[in-house]
Amino acid sequence: MSKIDLAIHGFPSSQPSAAMVYRNARIWLCMGLVVADCVAIAAGFAVGAGVAPTGTVFPDFWTSLSAALLAYVIVAFNNQAYNPRCLTGSIVTSRSAIAAIAGTLLVFFLVVFSLKATSQLSRLALSAGIVSGSVLLLAQRVLIARTTRSKFGDNLMAELMIVDGGMPPADCTGIDLIDAQRAAITANLDDPYMLHRLGTILRDYDRVIISCPPDRKADWAQMLKGANILGEIIVPEMEPLAPLAVQNYRGSATLVVARGPLNLANRAKKRLLDIAITVPVLILLLPLMIALAIAIRLDSPGPVFFRQERMGRGNRIFRILKFRSMRVEQSDLAGNRSASRDDDRITRVGRFIRKTSIDELPQLINVLLGEMSLVGPRPHALGSMAGDELFWRVDPQYWHRHALKPGITGLAQIRGFRGATEHRDDILNRLEADLEYLHGWSLLRDIAILVITAQVVVHKNAY
Repeated sequence: MSKIDLAIHGFPSSQPSAAMVYRNARIWLCMGLVVADCVAIAAGFAVGAGVAPTGTVFPDFWTSLSAALLAYVIVAFNNQAYNPRCLTGSIVTSRSAIAAIAGTLLVFFLVVFSLKATSQLSRLALSAGIVSGSVLLLAQRVLIARTTRSKFGDNLMAELMIVDGGMPPADCTGIDLIDAQRAAITANLDDPYMLHRLGTILRDYDRVIISCPPDRKADWAQMLKGANILGEIIVPEMEPLAPLAVQNYRGSATLVVARGPLNLANRAKKRLLDIAITVPVLILLLPLMIALAIAIRLDSPGPVFFRQERMGRGNRIFRILKFRSMRVEQSDLAGNRSASRDDDRITRVGRFIRKTSIDELPQLINVLLGEMSLVGPRPHALGSMAGDELFWRVDPQYWHRHALKPGITGLAQIRGFRGATEHRDDILNRLEADLEYLHGWSLLRDIAILVITAQVVVHKNAY
């Protein structure tokens, strides 16, 4: 027996069941997606040919369609439209399909114009075919993605965990595990045959995770770098830092632990939306705001506006503006006491404007000044309490929400998380919604939140 044979002696020659299931499923699903794409596009252009007047579809229609389908498959493969993420992600697969069909149409029209064959085309057949084919293509891709995700979850990768003296996670469902000691695997960079043994074990997997003590992590990292696999090492000591990536600064490795959630272009789009809505709304509501200012002054002595320090973007403090709804001598500038349903500090006008959320209107001025946004995590008073604890002491992630500008409304508000914070869960629910918004921001989501906010201005928890 050769040294190479000895290197893999004792290791099962058959592929583990989990890896085989995921790898085979991915292969067949990718092949099925190619066929489904071609059928959808062909069916769409068949519809186009059917609606066109007789004799207007050129004779080589189906031959040309076959060539176009071949071009689509090539473009789609080049655009990663058949990678595993497209098998489980509806948005990813739709975006990839749109890019592929757009690229194919570009190639098609370049060929048609270069051959001067535009006179042979039926514009009706072509337009109907493009629309029908695109709709069918997107529909079947979304259906396949949702079906696959319900069957296999979000991950179709064949995964392996090697436990070399470390502690594996409590949940290892759907992953193959190997005990390094029993499998006779060691992180030995001086033994080529050990590297061969590891390479043989990993050949059927897409991803490997190593659980080992700190003193072996560097050796395992070096062994995995040449293994042609997505290799990861469990580093529980890094969990408190929640690193996003590893970079290098002047020869020293650094952990990236924070970055702004929005790039410059997205910040510009969000600001433009704020300005486009705030300016006309302020002009439109100016008579109402003047009338409210007069009513507040007549109802109780004191200023029209209530100014309070709140935490804004980048953990910078600003002064929020609201119509005063409480008696001046009983106002709580620190925000230690949340307003309650039968709060004796609230004036008669104050009760109405709080119930209808009209007291929030002056915050449009904060938006205009760039201190707030229309949509974002609600800014809290510095002394706000959840039960008997300050907000930021309930969960350390509380400070993460300040990576975006605070908003007049937000995801937490449209989900009904408003009113007094009498228990820890009252702030935890809001925090969870704020972080979800922060990590999944989009301009369309902002618009949707504004639309829904208009439906929940009057809320049972608003008082």
